This record gives sequence, structure tokens and C-alpha cells, in this order.
Amino acid sequence: MLAAMPDSAPSPLSAGGTSPRDGGDACPGTLRLHRADDGALARVRIPGGVLSADRADALLAVAGRFGDGELHLTSRGNVQLRGLDAECGGGPAELLGAAGLLPSAAHERARNIVASPLAGLDGSPPVGGWLSELDSLVCGSAAAAALSGRFLFALDSGRGDVDALGADVTLIAEGGDCLLRVGAADEVFRLPSADGPRGALLAAELFLRAARDSGAWRVKDLPDDVRTALVRTVGATAGPVVHRPRPRTAKAPAPGPVTAPDSSTPATTTVTVTVTAISVGVPLGRLVPAQWRLLTETARRYGNELRLTPWRGIVIPGPFGPPGPSTQPAQSGRAAEALDALAAAGLITGPDSPWTGVGACIGHPGCAKSLSDVRAEAGAAVGPVGRLPVYWSGCERRCGHPHGEWIDVVVTPEGHRISHVRGEHRDPRTVVRNDPAALASAVSGARA
Repeated sequence: MLAAMPDSAPSPLSAGGTSPRDGGDACPGTLRLHRADDGALARVRIPGGVLSADRADALLAVAGRFGDGELHLTSRGNVQLRGLDAECGGGPAELLGAAGLLPSAAHERARNIVASPLAGLDGSPPVGGWLSELDSLVCGSAAAAALSGRFLFALDSGRGDVDALGADVTLIAEGGDCLLRVGAADEVFRLPSADGPRGALLAAELFLRAARDSGAWRVKDLPDDVRTALVRTVGATAGPVVHRPRPRTAKAPAPGPVTAPDSSTPATTTVTVTVTAISVGVPLGRLVPAQWRLLTETARRYGNELRLTPWRGIVIPGPFGPPGPSTQPAQSGRAAEALDALAAAGLITGPDSPWTGVGACIGHPGCAKSLSDVRAEAGAAVGPVGRLPVYWSGCERRCGHPHGEWIDVVVTPEGHRISHVRGEHRDPRTVVRNDPAALASAVSGARA
């Protein structure tokens, strides 16, 4: 039980020595910007991807005042602001702090938390309580300030969606309990749901102690024996062991209406569904000011909340009113009206959009390491909706790539290399050289 756990594991710097990781974590934040070819870049952590409409307004204000005005969604449900003036100083942080988006300067890059975006909306349990408590615990832990900007927590409602993202510490809802996973281990530990956030923080603090000698940024970077020992240490202070392999594929919310059984339906009648939220995809994760304003206004009109997803999409909780006619319950009323407006603004509101499943890194000219303008190439190659997602990378780093199974397109000096990725496995590769039509055909065939 957690009652037997120590309050906090010591920070790797507590012994007075120098961490081997010092100076190596280049992940940008709000206080430490990254210099890109298109200006400075700020990454704003949005725990769980959850934003109020007022905080969404604050992000747009910062993007417009200090950057290029656009907002870019990341594969962790965060927001990147690009094109910032390198001399903008503390202006962005001041505005974001005033909006409540920077509660702890010491922990601003440690607040990496993804959460199931449909939690509480599709019949799965809510995880908002976990999210608020874990964020507060992280910000209150002196040791957690040493976590890398790469370290990731995940809060899964039981759908398996964010459990599949390869987080370092994952909480999974199961009945009145939760399961705690450390890294990719198949063995998870059962805890009372109320103890989950504290157990997740303590697992992260124990990781910091385990990483002291190796300098690892993430659980998967630990030497095998150290990683095994870490899992055992967490297990010794947690609950019973449960064998539960991590899901292989991370399933994004489908664009369109989100429905759940109508809780007001009497038990003696046929169960109907109600539209609890709407879900949209964002082509290449890039939002211009008009799109962001429309999303914010839509959220303010209904549930006053936006949930940014790790698949570069946005869920807007309702309520959106009672269910519609039985023939098309999901496409009626206010949800349909909102989705129509968002579709007209260029967002993905249904599975038939050719942009569904298409992603890319920022590419050239924004990134000096990119060998090509992969966003333009991805747009030129858009065709029929594919069975598999595709991700275009301008270099071997593959920044922001998805997890699970996808088609990997990487620009190399020899041409565009296309391969089919299944977790840690990669099928034989095809290289297409300087032929846009052949490239589009090869990508479409790989996705089919």
C-alpha cells in the first residue's frame, strides 16, 4: 500500500554531486526557448491537454504579440509557439503565468502529462481528478523539478489510448482501482484509485534516483538491470501485480460527434445515446488565428473546455443537447452545426477527410536539420484516406512521430525512404528519388 511509501525519493542532485545529464536536456519550454530557423520556439505544457476558453485566449494573445500568430499542436497535447523574437525576454512567460499556464517556473518542463481525451465523455470514467492532483504533486515536489522535458506521465481512462503512447509512468483506470505501469513493463501494480497520483509521482522520483549514475532521461533509457530493479522497487511499495501488456496501437478519437449512453434514459426503456462532445483533427497540427478563435468560441458556447489530443486534434466537451432522430442521432442539432462551421474553417470533422492520419514535422524552412519542406510534400501527396497513418520527417530524428503502427516517410540524401513501422519493428524500406508522382503513389500504396 502507498501508506508504506516514503514521502519523497531524494533528488539526484541532493548528494551535492553533478548530474551527468546537466546541460544535455535541450527540450524547449516557456522560460527556455529553442532557436529555430524561423525564429525562437516556445513549448507550452498543457497537462492532459485541458484548456479553458480563457487560457486558450491567452495562448493566442502570446502567439500574436510575440510570434507568428499560429499555434502548433504537439504529439503530447502541448502547444508550440513559433517565430518568436529572440529578444522577447520574459514577455511570453509573464502573460502565460498571469493566465495560470505557468504555475511553477521550476517545473514548467516537467509537467508532461497526457490523458485520455474522451475520458468521461464516451462512457469511460473521468480522469480529471487524477490530472489536477498529479499536476499539483509534481509542482510541489522538489525532486520532480529534475525530471527531463522528455519524461512523460499518462492517465488512461481504460480505453488503452494513451497507455499505448510509451509513457514513463502510466495510470490506468480499472473499476474502483487503478493500475500503475512503469515504462513498457507488462507487469502493472494495482492501487486504490485515490492513491494513483501519489503513486505515479513516487515512481517518477524513484526513477530519478535510479538514473543518477546512468544519466538516463527516460525509463526506457536505463540499463536493463537498472530498469528491472526500478520496476521491482516500485512494486515493493505498491499493490498486487497484474499482467497487462501495453497496447500496441494508440487509437486517436475519431473526428465527428462523441456519443455516450444517455444517463437520463429510464432503465425500462431502450437505451439512447447523447452527443457529449465533438472531436476534430487539425491538418499537420497547425492552427491559424481564425481557426483557434473559432475553436475557442465554440468551447465557450458549450462546455468552456478544449482538450488537445496527442494526435494533434481537439475535443470540445458539451453538452450538445439531447440525441437527435434515431436514424442519425450523432449528426443532429447543435453538434452538427458546430461541426459544419469547423469543417468550413478547414478542420477535419469526419473520417473521409484526405488529411485524416497525415502528419509531419515542421520541416524546412523552420528547421535547419530538415532536408526538405515535408509539409508541402505531405500536402502534395494527400490522396484517398489510408488504413494506416503516415508521418513525414525531414531528417532521421523524426521529431513528433506517432506510436504503434504507421507509415514512416523520411527524407534522406538518397531520396524519400518509406517503411512500415510496427512498434519496434520496421518492414523493408523503399526509396523514391525526385519523383513527386511516384512518391505520392508509393505512400498511398503503403497506407492501403
